[in-house]
Amino acid sequence: MKGKARGFFAWCFMWLQHDQPQGSSSLCPGRKLDLDPLKANLSYSSSSTVTCSDQEIFLLIVVCSSPENRTRRDAIRQSWGNTTGSRGYSVLTVFAVGKAAAASTQLQLSEEAQKHGDIIEGSFVDSPQTQTHKMLMSVEWTVTFCPRARYILHTAQDVFVGVPSLAGYLLSLTQLEDIYLGRVVHHGIPDRDPQSPGFVPIHQYPEQFYPDFCHGSAFLMSQDVARKVYVAAREVPLAFPPAAFVGICAKRAGISARHSSRFAGEKHISYNRCCYKFIFTSSDMGEDELVTGWKETSDGEDCSLLETYYSLVSCKVLTYIDNFKQFNLDRIKNELLHFVN
Repeated sequence: MKGKARGFFAWCFMWLQHDQPQGSSSLCPGRKLDLDPLKANLSYSSSSTVTCSDQEIFLLIVVCSSPENRTRRDAIRQSWGNTTGSRGYSVLTVFAVGKAAAASTQLQLSEEAQKHGDIIEGSFVDSPQTQTHKMLMSVEWTVTFCPRARYILHTAQDVFVGVPSLAGYLLSLTQLEDIYLGRVVHHGIPDRDPQSPGFVPIHQYPEQFYPDFCHGSAFLMSQDVARKVYVAAREVPLAFPPAAFVGICAKRAGISARHSSRFAGEKHISYNRCCYKFIFTSSDMGEDELVTGWKETSDGEDCSLLETYYSLVSCKVLTYIDNFKQFNLDRIKNELLHFVN
């Protein structure tokens, strides 16, 4: 029985096997950035530069948002984005957006930015075609105006972030640089469909696969990696999807993507309090889920090892069942459409 118990706990903490970043041999040293030229050629409005230039930030969280989605930003502000510190270390959450296409939405966005002081606004119109601009803009803003942020988490607006568990993990690290961590996408394939908005022509990227990159739902960089990515980005076209773009820049800088299964990637993890206290992210979250999940996981009540183990098992099983149900629903819909046509 003791042997079985040991096996159970070993299986449980397989989640942690790939979490610890290992030393990577950088192909090029990190170059010290002269920030004055950057400040003279901004890709965002000057009103976006007031947030953290003189602050020591342990974890900066940059949420890629859309101008019209204020309700989502408010849900984040009322949940995990409301964290300003964890274990005595400062945490700051900001939102990266482009300009709104509609004048009325732009006015509302400006009023929101004035009220909360947490919005980085790009000088480009926010659209599906400018999401890589937004990613580069957020990296540029970070290295220019938040250079004392030790770690930077980039995340999407539909993601739940377990700030305490992520901060606890970061505090346990012995290697503090060359960190590019998330749910790694291996052998990602460029979109070669000329009719697709994400089309990448062969002359721009002749390789069959993208280099390994962290899924765009959420990934973590240390400050030095953000700087190296920004330097490398000067030589990389903006034609790639945002997450693949970062991966290409990281490879050029000699940085390897490291995998952690505590990042959910595109998956929505079925809710369980102890499970959500352990994982770093869960995607495709509703606004009510964000608030409820945060309240229940920040109640101060710890989970035992046994509770955590069984919660992780439950999360995995329920998530698999949910995905299986969705797969079957999609298949039925496709068959019905085929039958009707």
